[in-house]
Amino acid sequence: MRTRNTVISAAFAGIFGLVASLSAVAADTPVSRVIVVQTTDVPGYVHEVETLQGLLKKAGVPATLHVWRATYAGADAGAIVVTVEVPNLAGIAKVEDTVRSNPDVAAEMKKINAIRKIVSDSLYELLSH
Repeated sequence: MRTRNTVISAAFAGIFGLVASLSAVAADTPVSRVIVVQTTDVPGYVHEVETLQGLLKKAGVPATLHVWRATYAGADAGAIVVTVEVPNLAGIAKVEDTVRSNPDVAAEMKKINAIRKIVSDSLYELLSH
């Protein structure tokens, strides 16, 4: 019984630590969402992402989008990567909320999703300034 209580206490401590660390990130640390995609129409994809950037700006969402091509990346050379840079973790939620609630942004995302396949999707927090 005592071992079970110790395990449960350790699990709660781990969850608390994770929540606390995510809260710290959310408060004031810039975050980038990094999405690796496959597309057969890179110029068209870049155009649609730039259109999305304009719509997000018009909606007041503080996000900066960039499309990158991997160069010195070994087997991943040539991969297309999109970054969504926001001031904090709450910014990612604001982008997602806008995609769901703004009809123009939702329509643009539908166009983007039609010409890409997501290979990976990750969040990165800034460590240096």
